[in-house]
Amino acid sequence: MNEKNHKRFPTISCCGIDCGLCPRFYTEGKSRCPGCMGENFSEKHPSCPIITCCFKNKGFETCAECAQFPCDRLKYWDRADSFVTHMKTLTNLKFIIDKGLTAFIEQQKARINILRKLVDENDDGRSKSFYCLAAALLNIEDLNIAMNQLKITDKKSMDKKQLALHTRTIIEQVAQLNGIELKYRRERS
Repeated sequence: MNEKNHKRFPTISCCGIDCGLCPRFYTEGKSRCPGCMGENFSEKHPSCPIITCCFKNKGFETCAECAQFPCDRLKYWDRADSFVTHMKTLTNLKFIIDKGLTAFIEQQKARINILRKLVDENDDGRSKSFYCLAAALLNIEDLNIAMNQLKITDKKSMDKKQLALHTRTIIEQVAQLNGIELKYRRERS
């Protein structure tokens, strides 16, 4: 990859979106997103003013590297969602400021591994977006609690639809214990 045209870590966007936890990142075919400034990104997405400022003009991997963070472009960025959750975007960028990009990428890899396991083993063809949302919003410890509960599930006695419903129920229970609502927010508050 040409470093001038592609980010080193396309699974984390300039603005803090967890691209590696987005349903479109795992889609097959033309609608698959390669992540923020990943290979062929510009062919699939319209121009983004945050990418232009952060990556193209300043050469930063994320906005967390900018002395002007958080700027007006990111004001209210985490208050509503698009096809992917924005809820943790600013938290993600603050994590990068505090602990570094490498630490964030390591944490994200753990989330991606959990997500892949959920999709590969428990998806009924309709649950991928939910699993992506859960992987983005729940902390690693709670994701592991849900995964451990799933390990003791008798999967042989369930069809794909029943297994997906059972998986969703476990994840929703873990989320509720932490006061996390696993749904997209369409309006800015």
